Amino acid sequence: MKKNFSYYLQESGEVGFVEESIRGVVKVKGLPGVKLKEMVMLESGEVGEVLALDEDGVEVLIFGEESVPVGMKAVRMGNQLAVAVGEELLGMTLDGLGRPISGQEGKSFKAAYLVDVVPVGIGKRRKINRRLDTGQVIVDMLIPLGRGQRELVIGDRKTGKSVVTLSTMVAQARSGGVCVYAAVGRQKTDIKKVEQFVKGGGIEKQTVIVAASSQDCLGEIFMAPFTAMAVCEYFRDMGRDVLLVLDDLTTHAKFYRELSLVLRRFPGRDAYPGDIFHVHSRLLERAGNFWVLGANSGKGGEVAITALPIAETVQGDIAGYIPTNLMSMTDGHIYFDADLFFRGRRPAIDPFVSVTRVGHQTQSPLEREITGEITNLLGQYERTQSFLRFGTELGESSRQILAIGSKVLVFFDQPLLSVVPRDLQKLLFGLLWAGAWNGREMEKILSWYEGDEKVRREVGEIVSESQTLATLVTSVRQKSDLFGQLLSR
Repeated sequence: MKKNFSYYLQESGEVGFVEESIRGVVKVKGLPGVKLKEMVMLESGEVGEVLALDEDGVEVLIFGEESVPVGMKAVRMGNQLAVAVGEELLGMTLDGLGRPISGQEGKSFKAAYLVDVVPVGIGKRRKINRRLDTGQVIVDMLIPLGRGQRELVIGDRKTGKSVVTLSTMVAQARSGGVCVYAAVGRQKTDIKKVEQFVKGGGIEKQTVIVAASSQDCLGEIFMAPFTAMAVCEYFRDMGRDVLLVLDDLTTHAKFYRELSLVLRRFPGRDAYPGDIFHVHSRLLERAGNFWVLGANSGKGGEVAITALPIAETVQGDIAGYIPTNLMSMTDGHIYFDADLFFRGRRPAIDPFVSVTRVGHQTQSPLEREITGEITNLLGQYERTQSFLRFGTELGESSRQILAIGSKVLVFFDQPLLSVVPRDLQKLLFGLLWAGAWNGREMEKILSWYEGDEKVRREVGEIVSESQTLATLVTSVRQKSDLFGQLLSR
């Protein structure tokens, strides 16, 4: 039987009354035994969470759109907000409170996880030492990510941030992981596009979408990223690596600012509340690489929650309040440059501004060597380009740098929502470094690679046997008969 207002009133023996009702928040007097984050039910059936306690009463965040009249009764529920979890969540779309959307109700779940908890301590965390393949060449080669890393995705609006995170979800799903996408205050059309992409990409049975649109109530939008993290923690405890995309925390901060101003809390920088750093840090600290008992065939093992929070800048200003807050609590950032985007670069990532603090420790010696070579080459390429602006006459070495650098940049441009396997990335770079490929026709090469089992096997063998870049280039040249189709492109 569903528990109602009368049941909780009888259980707690305490009743309060709404003294003030503001948009999405009510102030309740009474309820002497209520605790912070405890759930409260109104006489109308609406529920909410206690945000703050003071001498005069409590502030309650309401999870509903209906206005609450002054004088309405309120009662304690004795529990915190939790989300029902289970394997049945895979393929579903949930609202900001973890409830299945219309058409997916009726499924029974055996467990429930608290939405807002204290992050796991350092005793259960492990060093990040496993690669996370994104399928984006420029990211995997220059800004590598590890499983359990928290990498901020930052840039102006409409510069391709969500496209890269969706491609990363495909790569993660293909490796057997679980993907959780949290849409925070997004338009319903954008959420629908994500659902269509997940179904079209064949990763529906490995993905959970937590969606709170801009038209939902303030409470649902605020709780959506915490609900998504609770879902991630369930699959982590089941021994499965999870990728969490938070799209986006800038919007989340704006809604929390609105909530705080409504509650007449003292505004700080840019009118954001002083605790916005705490709100986001207690969310992102729940990601990481953990030791989970029972994982990996029951013996225990490392399981990771990798978080990709998205933040929006205005005219490329990465020194804004929310972006700098998020940078300080993450393990690096991938910066999308609007100028590069309008010049036609896809993805429009600036490798010189982007940072990964723990990703390089997950690379093999060959991958580290390739990263170093590309970084040095692009640095020389940029300097040589600056000389051209002054009409300087270039020597042979400078012309070679420009030729190879332009090929590398073409190599980094890849079709939208495409995923390039890690072994193929390294082999293609070996071909480019050997002068046997010009970096073009990536889409045709991908279809050729995915459609030929023999080629995939040979590529894997060549890469696994190559410990250095010189060895890789030599092996590629020796296998010119196998890659004749590719060399002719």
